[in-house]
Amino acid sequence: MNIIGKKYWYFLISLIIIIPGIISLALYGLNLSIEFTGGSRLTFSFPNELSSEKMGTVKNVFIENKIKVASIQKSGKLVFVRTQPLDQKQDILIIDQIKNKLGDFKQEQYETVGPTIGSEITLNAIKALVIASFLIVLYITWSFRKVPRPTSSFRFGVCAIIALIHDVLVLLGIFSLFGHFLGVEIDSLFVTAILTVIGFSVHDTIVVFDRIRENLKRVGGENFSNVVNDSILQTLDRSLNTSLTVVLVLVALLLFGGESIKWFVVALLIGIVSGTYSSIFNAAPLLVLWHEVASKIKK
Repeated sequence: MNIIGKKYWYFLISLIIIIPGIISLALYGLNLSIEFTGGSRLTFSFPNELSSEKMGTVKNVFIENKIKVASIQKSGKLVFVRTQPLDQKQDILIIDQIKNKLGDFKQEQYETVGPTIGSEITLNAIKALVIASFLIVLYITWSFRKVPRPTSSFRFGVCAIIALIHDVLVLLGIFSLFGHFLGVEIDSLFVTAILTVIGFSVHDTIVVFDRIRENLKRVGGENFSNVVNDSILQTLDRSLNTSLTVVLVLVALLLFGGESIKWFVVALLIGIVSGTYSSIFNAAPLLVLWHEVASKIKK
């Protein structure tokens, strides 16, 4: 199986997946939850599922009180409303008015986050992603510092980060599309999912890279592409089996874990699959491509 010989096809597949997401990010951005933007999230539980007309009635109550509604959705008997920040008096007023028009119901959730706190959470999330990526490059560069020629530890670190960026872009792009077409919100759990995917992706990449280092010590680097291809094939079963066990657990969580963690599990599923793909078909082939380009420049 000549994976390295078909590396450009694998790069093309990655581009086909990433480009729609990048376009979506440019056009629509991410549908951020109130944790990042500030606002209030209300969840109402009605005795029966509301019709479209009654959903309009709920929305009109907010409009009549001059409260801006960011989104209003339903799932069975539950209605989810996202608005500008509300205080408790406004919340009680809204509940009373909806009860007068639609009858009795129960408020399951009332959560308010100020815009200042939302901005702080956003900044901390970005910091976490940047710091994690930087530390990963340092760690891989140091760990592979004695790798034999014709490559270098720095190349291993950069290729791992490129594969990592691939996984983050895949995840962000798909969830940008989900946010625009399905109303899926980006919350702190999504940030947790990204950090988890980063860790898994790098772990999988290091397994492949470590085998490349071992094979370079054993057979030398005269035919670097063959060494890398053999290393990928030698670790292929391990990478796929490790990922498959995680995927099976996540599928079980998706089916039985409940609505509250549904999109968190979906994010992990997408990230794990993308991380496995990038470790095998992107990170190691990038090492070979870098070697080929550097060799041509030297000549």
